[in-house]
Amino acid sequence: MIAVLGGLIALTFAWPQAMVAPGPVIAAHREIAGNCFACHAPLRGVSAQRCTACHKLTDIGLRTTKGVPVKAGAPRIAFHRALSEANCMACHSDHTGPLLLKAAQHRFAHALLRPDVRGQCAACHRAPATPFHAQAGSNCAACHSAKAWKPATFDHTRFFALSGPHQTACTTCHIGGNTSRYTCFGCHEHQPDQIRAKHAEEGIQNIGNCVACHRSGSGEGAEGHEGGGEGGRGD
Repeated sequence: MIAVLGGLIALTFAWPQAMVAPGPVIAAHREIAGNCFACHAPLRGVSAQRCTACHKLTDIGLRTTKGVPVKAGAPRIAFHRALSEANCMACHSDHTGPLLLKAAQHRFAHALLRPDVRGQCAACHRAPATPFHAQAGSNCAACHSAKAWKPATFDHTRFFALSGPHQTACTTCHIGGNTSRYTCFGCHEHQPDQIRAKHAEEGIQNIGNCVACHRSGSGEGAEGHEGGGEGGRGD
């Protein structure tokens, strides 16, 4: 048994790819595919020091391992210099996984970012091309968390409390699913001519932005605010 075990250990060092079967390496490491010990230390596994020997943290996303600048038009994300520690294996796996088992995919570990840069989501992420995100700005953390893009939570009470009969489908106020705009004229008691006449009695002429004054269906949220134009833009 000792001889067999010794033989297996010897074979593991001689042909690690065949014995361990971790799957092929990524295309970028094709040149060192046969040199396992370029990344792995015998009996100790992969170390970040071996990664940073070729990949300088200050150059990742800007230059290749040979010092050549990244081509124009290619992604240039230099957030690696903002990591609190060099823990390459927390996000990267250069193998597709064991041949008989599907390895778990690595996700970016936002916890490795320094606290002072964790909220700068727009430095790496591009907002979806939707009307709502065009109005939302770069404060991604208002709806999303670093754990996952979905689910997202939107605090509607910051703009208009959905109380009473206002607990309805989004499309009642946001026509066509366009959440960057809203209308209060979709219900029978909110007819434009009636609302305009009632506000004119108080000297209010611009009634386009209802939520500038009305923050819920049962009360006033602010006084003396004029609207933002006809059509109810939800800024």
